[in-house]
Amino acid sequence: QVQLVQSGGGLVQAGGTLRLSCAASGTIFSIETMAWDRQAPGKQRELVARIASGGSTNYADSVKGRFTISRDNAKNTVYLVMNSLKPEDTAVYYCNADVYSGGTVLRSYWGQGTQVTVSS
Repeated sequence: QVQLVQSGGGLVQAGGTLRLSCAASGTIFSIETMAWDRQAPGKQRELVARIASGGSTNYADSVKGRFTISRDNAKNTVYLVMNSLKPEDTAVYYCNADVYSGGTVLRSYWGQGTQVTVSS
């Protein structure tokens, strides 16, 4: 079994910065893609950023140039640094990891969610 535990987030004024962390633990052989999604009230969940095991990254157009995703493979942890935050970034943020726990089965796991609120 694998658990993802998120930390960070909270309330910040527009233009501010927040950092999210997500640490994976449990039976982990390797972690492939790690990602951050978000879901705002009344909206569908959307991908914010993803990072492959080799370090290549993808971002939603709405956060390009403001958010940075990174990972520490030794710690099985993914980070999201969010700069120049806007009120429209307000959402619950979820981390995701695709994990091999042995064998050939890749399973996807989710963190518990973290509220990010940006005031105008």
